[in-house]
Amino acid sequence: MHSSDVLTSQSQYFLDLENKYGAHNYHPLPVVLKKGKGIYVWDVDDKKYMDFLSGYSAVNQGHCHPKIIEALVSQASVLTLTSRAFHNNLLGEYEKYITNYFDYDKVLPMNTGVEGGETAIKLARRWGYTVKGIESNQAKIVFVDGNFWGRTMAAISSSTDSSSYKDFGPFMPGFEIIPYNDLAALEVALQDKNVAGFMFEPIQGEAGVVVPDEGYLSGVRHLCTKYNVLMIADEIQTGLARTGKMLACDHENVKPDILILGKALSGGTMPISAILANDDVMLTIKPGEHGSTYGGNPLACNVAIAALEVLKEENLCEQAEKMGQLFRDELAKLESPFISCIRGRGLLNAIVIKHEDADAAWKLCVELKNNGLLAKPTHGDKIRFAPPLIITESEIMQAIEIIKNSLNCLN
Repeated sequence: MHSSDVLTSQSQYFLDLENKYGAHNYHPLPVVLKKGKGIYVWDVDDKKYMDFLSGYSAVNQGHCHPKIIEALVSQASVLTLTSRAFHNNLLGEYEKYITNYFDYDKVLPMNTGVEGGETAIKLARRWGYTVKGIESNQAKIVFVDGNFWGRTMAAISSSTDSSSYKDFGPFMPGFEIIPYNDLAALEVALQDKNVAGFMFEPIQGEAGVVVPDEGYLSGVRHLCTKYNVLMIADEIQTGLARTGKMLACDHENVKPDILILGKALSGGTMPISAILANDDVMLTIKPGEHGSTYGGNPLACNVAIAALEVLKEENLCEQAEKMGQLFRDELAKLESPFISCIRGRGLLNAIVIKHEDADAAWKLCVELKNNGLLAKPTHGDKIRFAPPLIITESEIMQAIEIIKNSLNCLN
């Protein structure tokens, strides 16, 4: 065992607490964090790490960004929640700001990313019945292999990952799954007059940063328009500057009918999600037909405006594009026999580990942790690398050096 694999008694204390009193629905790396600033986090023993997961891209702006924290703290001492039973003085300001920001007529605010997905599906079904004219209870939503948008019953009903859906049935009806990055299969599916929406990630995050072929996004837009089906883009992880554009759909200049946002919409401070659409779609839902106690709360509105402002003020799209290209170029120069594939866009990147040991990716992530960089495997042999977008060139080079040294553990 590597000497630094041995956990301190302080770290072990917190791990034991979680193990005894918490549900066993996660398998985290053995590190206990207590502080974050910028691209760095510190554990309970004050060891410093580069964070290359960014809360699954919730912390695009960096940990505890001063402007976002100021918005959180100042509003928290004035008014946090009214529920939507009443109006508040920040909701309209936020709605105006975010709809102008992304050029949509309307926004529907929620809390978690998965609630955004659920809301998009409900809205697409309602539009299917009241606008497209689908027969009652016959609406279908089309998804793709490898999708991941959460673990609610609807989300797992659309999943192709058995660890998400096994022994949780029966499942949501009206869902169809087709291959990802396959426009021919999509065209066949959309010819069914009962299809209301096609929901997909422009780049699949949890599947291991799977980037579709050039032209896929514009092809999706063309087919959805041709067959009168709503294009629903899950940009919860790929949006908000992560891939080098404000939205991943911007790489092909396409605009979804329903846009789902979350994660970095709060800069990692609290759950905030939103779906955006134009009036012909959004206004099909009437009062009392959808909502949330916390959705659109004043605290969230103030935080989200600040989080969105930071993305533009600090030119984080351009930063993500530049640093991502440098990261992939430098990874390629390592010419490691253990890296079979490097893929990504902007600062959403992944490597595929090639090794006879099925646990090699996990072991590499533990070694990376020991050497001061935090990343996590996904689907066994893939490791996602997604630092906060404020990372500098020198920090990228430092990370590459850590990765290079850590790969030696696989020899």
